[in-house]
Amino acid sequence: MSTPLYWIHGAQTPFALGQFVCVGRNYADHAKELGNTVPEAPILFMKPPTAYQPLRRAEVSTVVVPSSGGACHHELELALLIGRPLGPELIQHIPKDKPDALLATIAGVGLALDLTRRDVQDQLKAKGHPWERAKAFAGSCPLTEFVPTSQAGDLKRLRFRLVRNAQLQQEGHVGSMIFSIAELLREIASVFRLQPGDVVLTGTPAGVGPLEHGDALDLELTTSDFNVFGWQALVQSRSHFG
Repeated sequence: MSTPLYWIHGAQTPFALGQFVCVGRNYADHAKELGNTVPEAPILFMKPPTAYQPLRRAEVSTVVVPSSGGACHHELELALLIGRPLGPELIQHIPKDKPDALLATIAGVGLALDLTRRDVQDQLKAKGHPWERAKAFAGSCPLTEFVPTSQAGDLKRLRFRLVRNAQLQQEGHVGSMIFSIAELLREIASVFRLQPGDVVLTGTPAGVGPLEHGDALDLELTTSDFNVFGWQALVQSRSHFG
């Protein structure tokens, strides 16, 4: 089987599937709704390539969620496709007051659903255990095609939202992030070496909740010049992802 490729606006890119670096609690309203404190530094965790589920603009896609293990919540997030290597040896030469050099490593922007087994996560957190069983299971990251940064405009002005069964569930604005995109890239690259094909999930705004079999989802990404990119999906509950 060939290696899956990410897509940019309807065409395959040269970026093979990489790792997902995820950011927790990057919107104050989301931290509040779950009773969590606002972090002083980005909270980072990982998802493996097996977390990937594709969402395509040209069709109504399927979002598969596990049928066991309790509630599986949607967490809509802005996703960044890394197009150039970024690691500790590079960021030390990029001044903090010149974020454009960091933003230039982004090849495209899209949307992702950070699927979370909330009941499992709560149990793990209560025991002080890692979150992987709740966050990094197979298929835990439905991901759209990417919009090239050349079409996205000012990344600080991107907006996104999730509509579930014709009801607005989540709405986010990059300007409301606790840590900006540049700050996230600097922090992540100081810990993990980012390579082309890696994806950064930047955190979710308030409004997370459980997905049910048959739910109809509409995901929208609005650029700084008000171009809207949309994706549709139906939720299926399954015991496995094969």
